[in-house]
Amino acid sequence: MRLEMFDPAPIGVVFTRGPEHRLAYTNAVYRKTFGDRPLGRPLRRTFPDLAQSGYFDIFDRVLATGEAEVLTAVPIDLDFADSPRKGTRYFTFSVSRATVSDGSRGVLGVVVETTEQVTAARRIRVLSEERRRALLRYRSLVRAGSEMVWVTGPEGGVTEPSPGWQRVTGQSWEEFRGDGWIDAVHPDDRAAVIERWSRALREVQPRFTHAYRLRLATGGYRHFAVDAAPVRDGDTVIEWIGTCRDVEQEWQDARREKLLARATAVTADTARPDEMLAALTAVIVPELADSCTSYLLPQALHRTPGTALTAERVAAVTRQGPPVPPPHDAEHLGPDSALVRAADRRRPVHAVFPPGSPPPDIALPGAEPWLAPDANSVVLLPVVVDGTTAALVVACVNGDRPPLGQSEISLLQTLLERAHTPLSNALEYQRTRQVAFALQHSLLTEPPDVPGLGIAVRYRPSSSAAEVGGDWYDSFVLRDGATVLTVGDVAGHDLPAAVTMSQLRNMLRGLALDREEPTGEILRRLDASIQTLYLECTATCVLARIERPAPGRLQLHYSVAGHPPPLLVEADGTAHFLDEGRSPMLGLLPDPRHSTAVHPLPPGSTLLLYTDGLVERRKEDLTDGLDRLRRHASTAARRPLESFCDELLAGMLTADNDDDTALVALRLSVP
Repeated sequence: MRLEMFDPAPIGVVFTRGPEHRLAYTNAVYRKTFGDRPLGRPLRRTFPDLAQSGYFDIFDRVLATGEAEVLTAVPIDLDFADSPRKGTRYFTFSVSRATVSDGSRGVLGVVVETTEQVTAARRIRVLSEERRRALLRYRSLVRAGSEMVWVTGPEGGVTEPSPGWQRVTGQSWEEFRGDGWIDAVHPDDRAAVIERWSRALREVQPRFTHAYRLRLATGGYRHFAVDAAPVRDGDTVIEWIGTCRDVEQEWQDARREKLLARATAVTADTARPDEMLAALTAVIVPELADSCTSYLLPQALHRTPGTALTAERVAAVTRQGPPVPPPHDAEHLGPDSALVRAADRRRPVHAVFPPGSPPPDIALPGAEPWLAPDANSVVLLPVVVDGTTAALVVACVNGDRPPLGQSEISLLQTLLERAHTPLSNALEYQRTRQVAFALQHSLLTEPPDVPGLGIAVRYRPSSSAAEVGGDWYDSFVLRDGATVLTVGDVAGHDLPAAVTMSQLRNMLRGLALDREEPTGEILRRLDASIQTLYLECTATCVLARIERPAPGRLQLHYSVAGHPPPLLVEADGTAHFLDEGRSPMLGLLPDPRHSTAVHPLPPGSTLLLYTDGLVERRKEDLTDGLDRLRRHASTAARRPLESFCDELLAGMLTADNDDDTALVALRLSVP
């Protein structure tokens, strides 16, 4: 078959080739109607403006089965080449499989337009009796009352009773007729409903849809979706007819998804529990509540149930009305407080009551910060993490707004689950602090009382790590009368570092008491023990031994293992670092060697051992910190020893120091 034979045909002809239906031929009538589409492209790409994509499937079936298909008076929506007017036109198609003269197989389509015939037939079918019949059906449906159906005049006033409306809202016909239906709409929704309905009437919109809350005959409100359309007689609107459908569950589901999405967005980059609770509080108001207050319980781990509770208010948001209390303020609550009951029971406390009349066990003294004067319901939600109430959230609804119910409580609990991880981390941090605090105090022993020597010690924890890290100090007197001073630092700023530190400190004390050897030899033994017992541990240390080689003379024997050097401050304020006796840090070299240095201690001088937290600062060279320490020590040299230590800490440490600091100061008396 040669395709050129269809060129003069008075109907449209098209041929596509292959399984992709690439456009291979169109005659003049086809091109005039559908445009001069480029040949060689797949049919789906050639007609991207075709609204009815299902027509392409017909070409697939015909090519695959060989069975011809005929479609009669089917609609086509696209941009027609022979008319600037867009819209639907109707065509009859005959589609069959064909083989052309070059042997290729494809699909041949013959197209005849039938738009005028279809339009004429439709006019004939649209008769006035059928219109009248449709109106009678609507009225019968309204009278039956099986649906919540309503009818209004062309200007919008209700003209017929609706048994469904009366059953749902409780409005009588006299209350419902005209514009009386508006009284059943929730006050917060009325303005929007009236504005949208008035516009639909004015513009005669083909369809009016809206959702709002209706007051129920049984009390409370539920969401309903309205769907209405004008009834026309020719070009004249004779009335409007509509339905109301209960969509409360759909609305609840949509609200839930929206709030969870907002909660996810506002907490995505938040790790601190106070910031997390503040972000969630801002989501809760005004969608779920009129006011919301969130508290952290800093004493959650060691508080006895039934006792007073201190709650840190971290967020307070209100929809309107008087200002809320400021955040980050502590509230001290007695054991009878409703908040304390919720924390102890680890389950919500929920109350619904007439506006402004809460039950006595809710409206206790001190409840004013979270209970509005016109509140009608409240829920106290404990946020429980690993069996411990770590936070409390209070949500209130006020005035004539529907009280908080079980669905709102469930959604609140789901929202607050997002705070579980940061709160769990905070509780774990509290546990670490408690253990570390106890460990720290077990190690912070008082220095010995040695005639002719004054000894002072100080320990300052990091502002960002746990109460104690890897820093230690110690001082004690040996059996031979020598005084031992030591400071050290185990790598790390957490509880494992603190535990390892305590073990190394005690091990060093045992070696020094048992051996009474040179300080370098004792550090060598400690180093070997570390590499045997603590494979991943490294530490720095200064070990000092003060001896009396002759009456009236004191001598320092010391070793430094990777640690900042001791500082010697003489009575006149001259200060210099002792740089001998140095060796690598403990736990670093497989065959450790540690030397011992000796230096005289003049009368009235002060020997200072310290950890690197005293001299290190971010983005600063260590030599700058050492020089700053030397200057401060020189200036404070003549102050009493305790004041000397306090002056150094005040001058050297910043408010945000991120490392622990330990120091031991020894001062020789002046004969």
